[in-house]
Amino acid sequence: MRLLVMEDDPSVARFLEKGLQEERYAVDVARDGEEALGMAEHAGYDLVILDVMLPRQDGLSICRVLRTKGKTVPVLLLTVRDSVEDKVRGLDFGADDYLTKPFT
Repeated sequence: MRLLVMEDDPSVARFLEKGLQEERYAVDVARDGEEALGMAEHAGYDLVILDVMLPRQDGLSICRVLRTKGKTVPVLLLTVRDSVEDKVRGLDFGADDYLTKPFT
């Protein structure tokens, strides 16, 4: 499986990349929203893990653009925002699931 991780915090990005690679996933990492959107639109990923708060374009906007363009790749939102309203908003934007930080 090929995964795209969109995370601007270098330590979290390395943690996710290392852990997923240890599970034998092919992992690409994007550091900002514009880079992430370009990668997600033009490469065939099996899963996109999106930080909601990204520089240059936020994760919710990226998710909405992907869905508007007919991309059906599963999207997991990853964020510190943990209110019910935030979760509903993320799912309304087209995410398949929502995971709050910190996580184990």
